[in-house]
Amino acid sequence: MSKVIDVKDLCKTYVVNKKQNNVLRNVNFSVDDGEMVAVMGPSGSGKSTLLYTVSGMDKMTAGEVSFNDKDLSKLSENEMADVRLDEMGFIFQQMYMMKNLSILDNIILPAVKSKKSNESRKDIERKGRELMKKLGIEDTAENDINEVSGGQLQRACICRSMINNPKVIFADEPTGALNRTSSDEVMTELVKLNKEGTTMMLVTHDVKVAAKCSRVLYIVDGNIQGENKLGSYDKTSELRDRERTLNNWLMEMGW
Repeated sequence: MSKVIDVKDLCKTYVVNKKQNNVLRNVNFSVDDGEMVAVMGPSGSGKSTLLYTVSGMDKMTAGEVSFNDKDLSKLSENEMADVRLDEMGFIFQQMYMMKNLSILDNIILPAVKSKKSNESRKDIERKGRELMKKLGIEDTAENDINEVSGGQLQRACICRSMINNPKVIFADEPTGALNRTSSDEVMTELVKLNKEGTTMMLVTHDVKVAAKCSRVLYIVDGNIQGENKLGSYDKTSELRDRERTLNNWLMEMGW
């Protein structure tokens, strides 16, 4: 398989009150095309910083990140913004959406803003509605964002992340603000998208979420201490065994 993400000796340092805080220290890993990789670790271990740095939302201090054969360290801010818009999708725990736009208009906004898109507004709206139908929220298209449930809003965020056919979706605690039922529904949709070929890298503290991923990276004090190759998640009946295997491994890692 080809590598979509290749990270070498990645470092991220913040200076606070003239003191260096080395959040990421010589991190090395790669993500293959079609993988679904979870990042886990204790609070403050650098999980979210890793996601933001690898996706170019935060600048690296040192090292290399190759994304879809592009060296992110050599891109200008405008070039990086275009890569994020056109080749990456993002899902966050806090479901950021424009309050003055309908659910559908929020979903299609990245496509409307994209410089690469040559589709008409009508075609973009049709694609947005198709994604909403796929995720079972087509009836909410004209609703305001405060007129839908948390689970529906997060599925709308998934639609938005998919609107420009991204190479990779980055997700930071995508189920963290949801109850268990909504969390399971959202993960079902993410697993489906992954099965259809979308590569995913997500941060989570939830073993039930990570157990549905093909591989889990464990980060401590800014460095990856181990990985667990769970393999493809194919059957619901396998989930309990996968959770048990992952739980045992996490305990060995000091979780």
